[in-house]
Amino acid sequence: MKRLVVTLATLTLLTGVLAAPVSAITHGQKDGNGHPFVGLMTAIDEDGFALWRCTGTLIAPTLFLTAGHCVEAPAAHIEIWFSSGPVNTDPEFAAALADAAPDDVSCHENPADFDGYPCKGDVGGAPNGHPDYDPNAFFLFDLGMVVLDAPITMDEYGELPGLDDLDALKPRRSTTFTSVGYGRQRSFPNATSWKVIAIRERYVAQPHLLQINTGFTGDFSLMLSNNANTGGTCFGDSGGPNFLGDSNVIAGVTSFGLNFPCGGTGGVYRVDRADDLDWIETFFE
Repeated sequence: MKRLVVTLATLTLLTGVLAAPVSAITHGQKDGNGHPFVGLMTAIDEDGFALWRCTGTLIAPTLFLTAGHCVEAPAAHIEIWFSSGPVNTDPEFAAALADAAPDDVSCHENPADFDGYPCKGDVGGAPNGHPDYDPNAFFLFDLGMVVLDAPITMDEYGELPGLDDLDALKPRRSTTFTSVGYGRQRSFPNATSWKVIAIRERYVAQPHLLQINTGFTGDFSLMLSNNANTGGTCFGDSGGPNFLGDSNVIAGVTSFGLNFPCGGTGGVYRVDRADDLDWIETFFE
């Protein structure tokens, strides 16, 4: 999830929005084996340095759908874990960090064979961003795909919505989603940042629809609830699925939040528009 700082002048068209990248499902429950096709990913640059973590969904044996800002430059390679977690840091990597600054610890060089988080997962892959993605306006085309180096076979996968299916939805408490991710379970203001709870474990929440097709969301995003009653998303859940109801149909990927404590609302990038579905289809071809 990224954070949006919105000025009063942008509340109608989302123009002039300042976006800043940030480093979980909040008020949710452990997912266990509920969504084994949802995975934790780390982005790694060409020199082997781990950059950030996100969430994503297998939609086919070699296709992992996530957010565009999760695969943007300088990401050159992706590693993915499908364990329900907690996904613990490789002890060798932790030992290397203890002896050096993070920027000096490369997954490729220090030591020769890291075999765990954040360097080596269940499978690796190549990052691909939506062709119209712009990091300076990431929320407009915030979609990414990781093409895996080897297939991951499962009994079921995440499914894509039909063209413009979400337009029929109405903002109400009964219009619910299932949000899944490995991000923070709690986030607090900077003054109490030591309280952040960020176990890398797959969690699930059931937020409801607050906004769709409004001046704020445009026709490309959704705003979902994010509170203690329904749960919601936070940093590290970026790219994770927001399923329609209790189905496997991905309405959209977690994209942005409006404040650091991860409360109030959560922004989701829709994947039911023609440009998104057409782009995804090219990977199946």
